[in-house]
Amino acid sequence: MKIITIVGARPQFVKAAVVSRAIEELNHKNPNDTIDELIVHTGQHFDANMSDVFFEQMNIPKPHYRLEINSLTHGAMTGRMIEKIEEVLLKERPDWVLVYGDTNSTIAGALAAKKLHIKVAHVEAGLRSFNMRMPEEINRILTDRISDILFCPTQTAITNLKNEGYGGIKAKQVLSGDVMYDAALYYTERSEKPASVEVDTDFILSTIHRQENTDDESKLRSIFDAFEEISASQKVILPLHPRTTKKLKGFGIEPSKNIQIIEPVGYFEMIWLLSNCSCVITDSGGLQKEAFFFDKPCITVREETEWVELIHNKVNFLVGTDKSKIVDTFKHIADTNINFSMNLYGTGNSGELIVKELLKA
Repeated sequence: MKIITIVGARPQFVKAAVVSRAIEELNHKNPNDTIDELIVHTGQHFDANMSDVFFEQMNIPKPHYRLEINSLTHGAMTGRMIEKIEEVLLKERPDWVLVYGDTNSTIAGALAAKKLHIKVAHVEAGLRSFNMRMPEEINRILTDRISDILFCPTQTAITNLKNEGYGGIKAKQVLSGDVMYDAALYYTERSEKPASVEVDTDFILSTIHRQENTDDESKLRSIFDAFEEISASQKVILPLHPRTTKKLKGFGIEPSKNIQIIEPVGYFEMIWLLSNCSCVITDSGGLQKEAFFFDKPCITVREETEWVELIHNKVNFLVGTDKSKIVDTFKHIADTNINFSMNLYGTGNSGELIVKELLKA
């Protein structure tokens, strides 16, 4: 069997590492029933700190194709990706195209494959924010609709698909668990402290990168005003996307010294930060789950989340961008004993399950 894996953004590198490792283990155990995996990196995240470090640290097979498509509008980027991915697929003629998550790389890979009648498997299917203003929501809905296997990380994702009528659509739905949980378990021992971070404990880890926050000056100011107040009691460590750094400068927002902005970090460094922080404040999707994996409460500065089970179990708190809500929730968390004992994302064998399902299909 030949599989083409499409990746382009940081979270996809981590997810792909899990499945690639499962493929390698299966090939080692069953030399007569092997999978040939080729990786296509679209270039959506192209900075070395945002991309290459993941392949190096996590021993992900080097991409066989680098398309180097980035810094374009959504339409131009997606269109160029479809064109270039199609060229690869016509040359390689795989049995499956494997896509992850909800980026432009995801939908481009799925569309290119489906129009060539190549089967598509979507890892992290069925997630919904129910906010159609989010490009990610559009990407994930359309990718689900044209996929042949839908690997759902949670029962909520399965329920979302059922509510959308997927019982009558010829696409196999598999409750796979979350490959990010596999990664957290596997790589924890290799965590390392970022060189630029001076504190060891008692700090808040934050990431802010979504366009609805970074492109709106009032929202970005409100978030950083909350950071200023919170940082009076605990230092805020903020690995910042280059795009967000530019926005801060453009809006004239100058964080105080208790808010330490650092360069984007590799996965092992992020694991160290998660392991040692007291709390996470983010607008990321994946980091909400990773906070849970490491028993850390999370404040999500968005109006909605795909990971509703975290909200229902009161380990994640959805607050939007209002300063007072962010600060009040932080104070609430500091005074609350939060239970992280529930099993929400599988047992850590999602990669193996995905590979076995692909072989059966």
